[in-house]
Amino acid sequence: MITEGLKGRDFLRLQDFSKAEIETMLEMGLKLKADTVMRRNHDDILPRRTLFMMFFNPSLRTRNSFEAGIFQLGGHAHFLEPSATRLPTLEGEDLGYSSERISDMARVLSRMGDALAIRILGDVVDWEYDKSFRIIEEFAKWSHVPVINMEDNKYHPCQGMADAMTLWEMFGKDLRGRKIGVTWTYGSSPKKPIAPHHDFMYMASLFGADIVFARPPEMRIDPEIEAQVKANVEANGGSYEVTETLEDAFEDADVVYAKNYVCLDLLPPVTSKPEKEEMMKLFNKYKDWIADEKRMNLAKPTAQYMHCLPCERGAEVSDAVLDGKWGAACFNEAENRLHAQKGVMASIIP
Repeated sequence: MITEGLKGRDFLRLQDFSKAEIETMLEMGLKLKADTVMRRNHDDILPRRTLFMMFFNPSLRTRNSFEAGIFQLGGHAHFLEPSATRLPTLEGEDLGYSSERISDMARVLSRMGDALAIRILGDVVDWEYDKSFRIIEEFAKWSHVPVINMEDNKYHPCQGMADAMTLWEMFGKDLRGRKIGVTWTYGSSPKKPIAPHHDFMYMASLFGADIVFARPPEMRIDPEIEAQVKANVEANGGSYEVTETLEDAFEDADVVYAKNYVCLDLLPPVTSKPEKEEMMKLFNKYKDWIADEKRMNLAKPTAQYMHCLPCERGAEVSDAVLDGKWGAACFNEAENRLHAQKGVMASIIP
């Protein structure tokens, strides 16, 4: 499998790669997954490589899938939590002895290891929508080794890769003719990022799915991402429809992806500060927006439910859906974080 053109590349956004390059990384991940099932070792792929992981937000799947993945490929990971380092800052934001300029941190770490991976979003950047990606881009600007985006406010490319792998395993890589229902659902917290919705729809559209996106009128997605989704379906034989009726996403669907996310119009830079109380008032208008048995029974008999996890049971999804016949793909999706990220790391880390 040829990955030479990918070696040394940053993995910041799916949009930075061609469809063929994304396919190469996914195929690598699927091959590694199949070999893992057969107990074939791959510790000769990235022997003695070091991955520095910087987490500014909690993580279960992302941290453990990266740690396990780099180990299985022959390397090892360093887990760097904020309390163990000074706060990384952009130019003009220095805080004396409690912070360190990103340009300095990136150059130091990239002399000691072989890749950097960063997760930063939400409260850490006061919900300033564009700032978290700008921070990751700044690390990439100064790093001499590949930088991997483990999620920011706008993008979650590693999750998107796992989502695509899961869809491929169910339907093959050609998703034309497959209805993928995507919807916002209720949640009791105003802190769930929109990035997973963005990259799920980006990947489904890249492979020609028919996407029906249901959301309350106030819950738009980023217009730049939406334009990319529309361009993808046009180029790849799919379709994209937006509706304000929840059931439209479920009716006759092959897959339903349903989760909560924040309201972009109640966050900076649209507002001066995060309007969390107003957001909860908005969410409470749509408490009946949940992926439950009644809605899933509108889908095809073989339909599956997907969610990036962690999910809020009883709000985003019912126990009967997640623990029943519809929930298997959700846990396959979680497992595929490991295999998809191994495909990415094996492809880009020199």
